[in-house]
Amino acid sequence: MGDLTEGAAVTAEALGLRGPRGWVYRGVALEAEPGTLAVLAGPAGSGRTSLLLTLGGRMKPGEGHAAIAGLRLPQQAAAVRRLAALGPVPGVNDLEGTLTVAEHLRERRLLHFSRRTPRRSVDQVLGLTGLAADGLPGGLGTPVRTLDPLQALRLSTALALLGRPRLLCVDDAEERLSAEDREAAWILLRAVADSGTTVLATALDAPDHADVTVRLESADAHA
Repeated sequence: MGDLTEGAAVTAEALGLRGPRGWVYRGVALEAEPGTLAVLAGPAGSGRTSLLLTLGGRMKPGEGHAAIAGLRLPQQAAAVRRLAALGPVPGVNDLEGTLTVAEHLRERRLLHFSRRTPRRSVDQVLGLTGLAADGLPGGLGTPVRTLDPLQALRLSTALALLGRPRLLCVDDAEERLSAEDREAAWILLRAVADSGTTVLATALDAPDHADVTVRLESADAHA
């Protein structure tokens, strides 16, 4: 597809995290090659968000081993954070509704410029995520609060991809989406993986588009 990014391999063995109320997740095994769409599937309370943030270098596991592009977790979590980007993660990096699409893109682009990291152009990320300016009521000047859930997913993903990450982490990829839009969301994430970036996404159930699925149980199963 061109503009290929070298994705990060993701591995985990017997990975677990224990919280104040018991195990959040436990015994997780995962092996995903670069450019894979891997889905962490399970019901609410199964620890899927915590596992996603762990593999993105944002949470410290309590047991087991994991590595992202050969970088061990949690020992090299800071290095993992430099190559892994968070797409939409509700409650962690929500879009600012008062800003426009263009303002969000400008802010994120300036952030990556200041860090002198490799980056994609705005046109590249909009093309990859299918966020067409002519499909928005006010073009790129559209306020984010007026976007529908699928458009918001496309924007959050585009923002994450500006820094050309090797790993993209997306939480609750299907949240608030209709059946038709859920299919469009998975096609979007499949396209990102096909471009070379490894994608980790959480969902209630894994779609047919997934290359690898980790099925998580409810917290009661770890008691």
